[in-house]
Amino acid sequence: MNEPINEQVKNITELLAQYLMSYGMNVLGALVTLIAGYLVAGWLSRLTTRAVRKIEKIDPVFHLLPGKIVRIAILVFTLIAVLNRFGVETTSLIALLGAAGLAIGLALQGTLSNVAAGVMILFFRPFKIGDTVKLKGEIYVIDSLGFFLCKGHLPDGPTVYLPNSEIWGHTIVNLSVTDRNLRRIDEIYGIAYGDDINTALAILERTAADEPRVIRDPAPLIKVESLGDNSVNILFRVWTAREDWWPTKLDLLKRCKEELEKGGCSIPFPQRDVHIHQVATKAET
Repeated sequence: MNEPINEQVKNITELLAQYLMSYGMNVLGALVTLIAGYLVAGWLSRLTTRAVRKIEKIDPVFHLLPGKIVRIAILVFTLIAVLNRFGVETTSLIALLGAAGLAIGLALQGTLSNVAAGVMILFFRPFKIGDTVKLKGEIYVIDSLGFFLCKGHLPDGPTVYLPNSEIWGHTIVNLSVTDRNLRRIDEIYGIAYGDDINTALAILERTAADEPRVIRDPAPLIKVESLGDNSVNILFRVWTAREDWWPTKLDLLKRCKEELEKGGCSIPFPQRDVHIHQVATKAET
């Protein structure tokens, strides 16, 4: 009676031993693979981040992204290797992940376009934090850069959030970066046809020469620009340092008008001659 029971116990023990030898090694191997993959992923991520930080041309916002991509890629490959040890068909899993990635990419097409544009902005650096840029006719001061959007504010204060795809897809004019750090002031001053042109030119040339913020090279250009309907138009073109452009422009605008008036030159208003014709009508009978 005891012999059959002992035989069954022996068979069960041998079967458990076989399962432990077979699956136990797989479980142990899977744990070792997971731990090794996790450690390698962290090590390579830190190594990549340190290498990227040494490249001065790359924006600090971009420093952590390559390391995160490396970490995620290694962890994904580690998970696939672990599943493969347990006999899971990884080919189908990879195809499923690819299809899911495609579906997610199509659903997040707008968001991904912002990320792609953000990477291009951070890589090519058309502007940096603190720069004043002109986009689609509007002027913004950039406060921060990001992968999805850039934060800025209008010159009069309100905060603006700019999607990266809207920035990268249009012409960007960086007003904070100019050739030789100079910027040009262009104004048109109209004088009456009865005023002396040479007197007006001399007044404007003297006004430009008396302004210390006006650059002498390139030299100021003050010439008759056109003969308008109501005035003789004089081009007043001078150069100044980029940081002095706005206050110099405003000061010269006021000073040039005052000097022209002191010199006897008048700035005419637009005028129109209106002729009224009266048509005689027959008296009603």
